[in-house]
Amino acid sequence: MSPHDSSAAERIAELRRLVDHHSHRYHVLDDPEIGDAAYDALYNELKALEEAHPELITPESPTQRVGEAPVSDLVKVAHLQRMLSLANARSAEELRAWIQRMRSFLAREGIENPAFQFVAEPKIDGLAMSLVYEDGLLVRAVTRGNGEIGEDVTHNLRTIAQVPLRLSTDAPPALLEVRGEVYMSLPDFQALNERRAAAGESTFMNPRNSAAGTVRQLDPRLAAERPLSFWAYQVGVASDGVSFATHHEGLLWLRELGFPVNPDIRVLESEDGVVAQCERWEQRRGSLDFEIDGVVVKVNDLELQRRLGVVGREPRWAIAWKFPPTTAVTTLLDIGWNPGKFGDLHPYAMLEPVHVGGVTVKLATLHNEEDLARKDLRIGEEVIVLRAGDVIPQVVSPAPHVADRSDRPPKPRPPSECPVCGTPTRKPEGSVFTICPNRDCAGRRWQLLKHFAAAMDIDGLGEKQVSLFMELGWIRTAADLYRLTAEQIATREGFGAVSAAKLVAAIEHSKRQPFGRVLYAVGIEEVGDVTGRNLAQQFRSIDALLAASPDDLEQTPGVGPKMAQVIHAQLADEAMRALIADLRELGLRFEEAGPAPGEGPLAGQTFVLTGTLPDLTREQATALIMAAGGKVTGSVSRRTSYVVAGESAGSKLANAERLGVSVLDEAGLLALLGREGADATGA
Repeated sequence: MSPHDSSAAERIAELRRLVDHHSHRYHVLDDPEIGDAAYDALYNELKALEEAHPELITPESPTQRVGEAPVSDLVKVAHLQRMLSLANARSAEELRAWIQRMRSFLAREGIENPAFQFVAEPKIDGLAMSLVYEDGLLVRAVTRGNGEIGEDVTHNLRTIAQVPLRLSTDAPPALLEVRGEVYMSLPDFQALNERRAAAGESTFMNPRNSAAGTVRQLDPRLAAERPLSFWAYQVGVASDGVSFATHHEGLLWLRELGFPVNPDIRVLESEDGVVAQCERWEQRRGSLDFEIDGVVVKVNDLELQRRLGVVGREPRWAIAWKFPPTTAVTTLLDIGWNPGKFGDLHPYAMLEPVHVGGVTVKLATLHNEEDLARKDLRIGEEVIVLRAGDVIPQVVSPAPHVADRSDRPPKPRPPSECPVCGTPTRKPEGSVFTICPNRDCAGRRWQLLKHFAAAMDIDGLGEKQVSLFMELGWIRTAADLYRLTAEQIATREGFGAVSAAKLVAAIEHSKRQPFGRVLYAVGIEEVGDVTGRNLAQQFRSIDALLAASPDDLEQTPGVGPKMAQVIHAQLADEAMRALIADLRELGLRFEEAGPAPGEGPLAGQTFVLTGTLPDLTREQATALIMAAGGKVTGSVSRRTSYVVAGESAGSKLANAERLGVSVLDEAGLLALLGREGADATGA
């Protein structure tokens, strides 16, 4: 290197240090030491020197935050360590119960009266992220994904000013993983929408969706145009002997390395202190410049965290205090009725548009007519609408000021005719639904076809496609799907030759679904996925099933006398038998390939599934268990062999712990099946 180049290299290194320092002061500490003009002068000098000496440009230079070309796809990456989910508490009582469960667990481990400290952190409503550094340089940023595998979005995370490209230390560990949350602040979200509106572009619905869409952009230049932010909340994997006694010490260390750590994180010494801190965050929620949906409470002592361990996909040592779901008041404009796949008419609310939980709500569920009557809702009155996270909005009750009025409108009643086909409706005795008895009702057929496509896992065949093909007269029953051609589909708007061929291939691929899944898909009343598999395992072929009496059907696990009568009547129906014959002729499976009851390595063992598994759907897990001779039931008892728990496991997991039933995660289930390392999703 010439003396001239050496001098340039030294100046570039000094400018990078200065730009990083002042960027950190501005973006992370919110305490700038110099003005914008002085900062711009340093940055522009660095950029000019690097352009003059391109051989000296490095990926961690602050000028390279948007230096990457667009990627063609987001690559799947396995996490260095599982990214766990959190159990929820919604009250002080539930939080105290969580602490008592930890005490009881540690007591069984020989640790009496542990001196708990807790760390309370705001639960940012954003996207969990894993940042990986090697020798102090950012090499990979991966979304949480399913906790085991996420998507590589390094090209976009590099555009976030708060994310260090190089750690602020002269002695970085060879490997460091940092967990954090990517989000969009409320002022930045508002400014972004104002810019998009001024440019004639569509606006985003809420900060979280904006952040999620931005992180998954293929072009980092688009991500750089949308202002994202980042909070670090945990040290993940670390090498070179990096260790701490407490979680809070790790957060302080991350702050020293240049990461933004929320300044209001507190170490708390008592249960009362934790409850008070959570309540303070809830009171402050509306004054923050970013959205939070709760508070994360963690045991501070890392050795206690280790001893407490993990159950399913949730650590015992942490919990999320969830704030009450968002509500709003608006006017109930009308009540509509949609026929279900068995003719049951479901009411729904048509509302004066209202902003709830970050989205504009126009429609909301009303469940069934008995629920509608119990809530005493009236058209034209103001009602309370609830939206909890991504749950479908629902109408909770009339607004308090209208419930006691004497001049209220009349109570709504179900229609006397089906709103789709005009057939007179009827109310079966003991049913919570009025029904349309017309089996050929277009609304019922649409629901059945939509259900069939979802149950058979036909990729690309959603509600819109089913509606289109019905309107064109191409499909009336599920069998008609298998007669569609790529050439036929490609003639319609929204399809090309490639997409049409993919859809037809997906329909053809669905013929591989097992007998039990087909029974579920064809729409037999009272037959869900598990019952369909149980019937297939019990009778082995469609011929045996069609010949079965109600008494025979009762021998199937989970089928009682009333259910047996309904299933028998459904299978005796001429239209159902014609559909089955048609599908059978088209090549769908109507014989069971798995072991007979009492056979297989899991024979005699009963499983209960709860929560969301990382890679297996519940249907796939059920298929694996039943293929090995095991049974799957819906409730936990002392006779249950195993509970398989995933993310957001609910009361079934708590019942398993109370009854002493063994709990497995997905990896444990696969190990029990002898499928470690196998393609679990190939069930």
